[in-house]
Amino acid sequence: MSRLSIEDRVLIEDLFIRYTCALDAGDVDTVVGSFAEDGTLESPAVGVRAGRGEIREFAERFARYQQGGSQLRHVISNLRVSVDGDRGSAKCYLVVFQTRDGQSRLLAPGHYDCQLVRTGGEWLFQRRVVTMDHDYVLEGL
Repeated sequence: MSRLSIEDRVLIEDLFIRYTCALDAGDVDTVVGSFAEDGTLESPAVGVRAGRGEIREFAERFARYQQGGSQLRHVISNLRVSVDGDRGSAKCYLVVFQTRDGQSRLLAPGHYDCQLVRTGGEWLFQRRVVTMDHDYVLEGL
C-alpha cells in the first residue's frame, strides 16, 4: 500500500459525507454519482444493486420513502482508509436515526466496508457493503 496523501484522505472523506447526506436528502443524482459505472451496493435493507441503473432505482425508492414522512440521518465515524495507486479501501462505523410521526429511534449500528476507485481524479465507490449489528425493518421501504 502506498502512503495516503492528505488530499486523497480529504477527497475520500468527502465522498463518504457527500453520499450519506445525499441519501438523507433524497438527492438521487449525487447518490448515483458516488459510485463507479459498474459499482455495487450491498445492504441487508435493499439486497445487492449492481451498476448505476440499479443504484438509481434504490436511490429513487429511498427518496420516495423519505417523502412519505420518514427522515433518516446516517452518521458515520472512525473512518479508516488505505490506498494503492488508483484503488483503495475504506471502512467506518455507521449509526442511523429514524424520525417518523414525531418519534425518533436509533436503528441498529453497523459499518460500511468499501472498495474505492479513482476515476478522472475523483474517488468513487466500486463496492459498498453495509453490515448492521442486527436486523431491523424499515416499514414501507
